[in-house]
Formats: sequence, C-alpha cells, structure tokens
Amino acid sequence: MEHFTLLLAIVVAVALVFDFTNGFHDTANAMATTISTGAMKPKAAVAMSAVLNLVGAFLSVEVAKTISSGLVREDGIQPEVILAALVGAILWNLLTWLVGLPSSSSHALMGGLIGATVASIGFSGVNGDVVVTKVLIPAIAAPVVAGLAAMLATRLTYKLGKNVGEKSSAKGYRAGQIASAGLVSLAHGTNDAQKTMGIITLALVAGGALAPGSNPPVWVIVSAGMAIALGTYLGGWRIIRTMGKGLTDLQPQQGFAAQTSAAAVILASSNLGFSLSTTHSCSGAVMGAGLGRKGGVVRWSTATRMFVAWGLTLPAAGLMAAGAEFVARQGDWGVAVVAVFLVVSCAGIWLYSRRQVVDHTNVNEVEPATPVADEPGVVTTAIAAVTPPPTVAAEAAEALASDVPVVKTTISAPTPAADSTQPAGATA
Repeated sequence: MEHFTLLLAIVVAVALVFDFTNGFHDTANAMATTISTGAMKPKAAVAMSAVLNLVGAFLSVEVAKTISSGLVREDGIQPEVILAALVGAILWNLLTWLVGLPSSSSHALMGGLIGATVASIGFSGVNGDVVVTKVLIPAIAAPVVAGLAAMLATRLTYKLGKNVGEKSSAKGYRAGQIASAGLVSLAHGTNDAQKTMGIITLALVAGGALAPGSNPPVWVIVSAGMAIALGTYLGGWRIIRTMGKGLTDLQPQQGFAAQTSAAAVILASSNLGFSLSTTHSCSGAVMGAGLGRKGGVVRWSTATRMFVAWGLTLPAAGLMAAGAEFVARQGDWGVAVVAVFLVVSCAGIWLYSRRQVVDHTNVNEVEPATPVADEPGVVTTAIAAVTPPPTVAAEAAEALASDVPVVKTTISAPTPAADSTQPAGATA
C-alpha cells in the first residue's frame, strides 16, 4: 500500500459516495412493491433490505471482475479517469432520483467509465465485445425476460388461488412478498455492491497499489457493502413512489410474482458475471405483473419517461464523465475543481429536493399532478366524438339522481287545420 496516494484516496472516497447513491437510488427495486401493497412498513422494509444488501456483497466477486478487468483496458487508465467516471455516474444518479425515475445506477457507472476512458485514451481503451455481450444485451434482455416471467407467474398465482378467500390469499402472499423482497435485496447486494468493488479495484490497479487481475481486497468488499447498505437504509423514497404507485396498481399476488421473477433473473446474471441492471429487471417485472392480472393496467406515460431515461443513461453519464476527465487531467488544480464541482452539485440537488419532500410518511401517496390513469387514446377520443347526445329521459334520470330540479319542456303536437268544407258550428 506504499503507492496509496492522496489522489487515490479521493477516488476511493468518491467511489464509496457513488455506492451510497446506488443504495438509495435502487432501494425501490427490492422494496417498492412490498411497501405499496402494505406487506411491510416503509422503515422496516428499508432496514431489512439494507442488512441483506450487506450480506449479498460477500457472496460473489464475478461482477466486480467484469468491471475491474473486462469493460476497459487496465493499462493506460489513470486514477483521474476513474474519478471522472464516478462524477458522471453520481450526478446522473442524483438527477434521476430528483425526478423520481428508476434509471440504472449500473449503466450510469459503466457509461461514466466508458466516457472517461474514451476522453483519455480513445476508443481503443474500451473492450467493445464485453460492452455488447455483458452490458448492452443484458440491458435489453433483462426487462423482457423478467417481465414475461412475472406476467406468467402472476397469472399462475391467480389461477392457483381462485378458490381461496381473498383475505387469506392476500395474507399469504404478503408473507411471500417479504421473503421475495429479501431475496431481491440479497441479489442486489451480490450485483450492485460488486460494481463499486470493481471500480475501486480498477483504481487501485491504475494507481499501482494492486497488481493487475487481482480480486477485490477484503477491506474493499467490506467498505462497499457498508456504503450501499447505508444508502439503502435511508431509502430512495421518490423512486419507491414511482415504482410502487406510478407504473401500475399492484395486489399482493402481483407483488410476490414480480419480486420473485426479478430475483431469479438477477441472481442468475450475477452467477454468470453479467453486469445486469437490477432497475431494468425489477421495473420489467413490475410491468409484467401489472399486465398479468385480468383488468390490470400499466401507466405507459410513466413507463415511457422511464424508457427514455434508460436510453439516455449511458451517453449522458459518459458525456459528463468526459467533461470531468478533461478538467481533471490538467493537474492537481483540475482534480480540485472536479471535486468541488461534485460537492456543490450534490448539495444543490439535495437542497432543491427539499422543496417537495418525499419520505416514509407519504411514499404511498400519488402526487396530484400524477394522472391516475393514462390520458384517453386516439380511439377513445374518436368514439366519444361520434357518440349520440343523451336523451331527455337520460338527462332527467341523471338530474333526479343528483337532486337537481328538472325543468320539463312539453312541445305540443300541431293542431290540425279546420276543414273549410265543414259547416260552421258543426261537430266532428
């Protein structure tokens, strides 16, 4: 550790800050459905998730290896590049958290790392095949696979429980939700905590404090696990609200199916070393569970905003990281400017978020500005336009129902004209 310089210490500290933001940014992945269905109280849910995230951090290092020695070339990477990558990832995490969008912390980190590497040594520093096979393909496949699995699991749960009383069924599935939420939290620790382990390991290799190809040291595993657990405990309440109430309305059966499906996908990917986004998996599972229930609705307006954020994550974090790398490479003063800019930006975003506080007391309340259902589509609007006006009888019935006096207008039939051939005074 004789090569552990001040710059390297700053990089490690910023990496742990990113891990902290990753924790509260992704708490919704494990606990949003459990909180929204009432299976657990909000504070108890995030506490359980935090503990299991910490445990999960010790279960595997496969994803950490993908980040530290697979995504970019270790040779030629300087600690300034790692610092810039983390700055881009942190800022994107905080911006999406501010607007309540569940974007991918994993892709923010990888986008920042790719952007800073390209700005430093060019595209040759990025292993393109690893980006495609272990980042881009899983990013597309994860929500689709998790969504289909959750949809099928939801239909199966309703089919199996059709002869069970509603109260008994809901109680049983709430217990299942708690177990499946714990499984997602454990999976999140095995996947996301390792990303920070990988980035710190890469910084140690770049700074000469660790040999290339080394596994993360024990102190790196412990510190990364503690940082993500602390962030998880604080709870990303804005994103929990979006995941739990913004995408669809979930019943306990759907919550159980969504979380179980997402956990299976995440654990399988961690075992294979895929740097999978837990956000993509859990969001896809929630939408799949919403579609799996008969009469269930997915609010596609919210989902569309989320998809846009997913598409922007890699390039946006990469561009911010590239700018930070350009400043940081100027020397010590450049590193200081980047560090100060990060601190000021984080403080500014946090202060702005205080204008409308979302916490455990109001996380299940839907914002007034948030539509309960999607806006009418083209077909609905067209049908309404050609619907005949209501009849007088219908209007009268509606008025009587609302205790509003009805003014009846009687239009008399026209009086037939007198027959000019009939003598005056004669009767018909």
